[in-house]
Amino acid sequence: MTRGPVQTDAMQQKITLLVIALATVTACAPLNTYYRTGVSVDRLNRDTTACEVKALRDVPASVQVRRTPPEFVPAYKRCDSAGNCTIVPGYVIPGETITFDPNDGLRKRVEGQCMADKGYAPVSIPPCPDHVAKAATVGKTRTLPTLTPKSCVIRNRDGSFQIVARG
Repeated sequence: MTRGPVQTDAMQQKITLLVIALATVTACAPLNTYYRTGVSVDRLNRDTTACEVKALRDVPASVQVRRTPPEFVPAYKRCDSAGNCTIVPGYVIPGETITFDPNDGLRKRVEGQCMADKGYAPVSIPPCPDHVAKAATVGKTRTLPTLTPKSCVIRNRDGSFQIVARG
């Protein structure tokens, strides 16, 4: 007796490729974070968490569930070139279930105000080109440096990052 879905080698290969693709996309994405030069990354993480908790407390989640209406596709006649016709029965396309939180935008604004009150500003640091990432010594940023137009980020596998200057 089989319990649950059976994974074939082809399915396992597809899953592995999907994981690799997601990791690659993340590595190529800019680092969007709050920033204050000279602050430790640990302090940034603590302040961000505190502001996220405050925003969630001040603007709680209000998850709404909606369903889109189903759609009826009526029966129709299909004929081939010889004049042989068949009736294709009608069918129903079920509606989709959609969940959303109408408080999400306000909660993000409250979080942003909290971080601004602590002296942070939102930034987007571009990923470093491959040649810069390969030439850099392996490490991670512990204190946020002054950003310049040449600043870029290298993402580490452990979730940390390293901010360097392109040459």
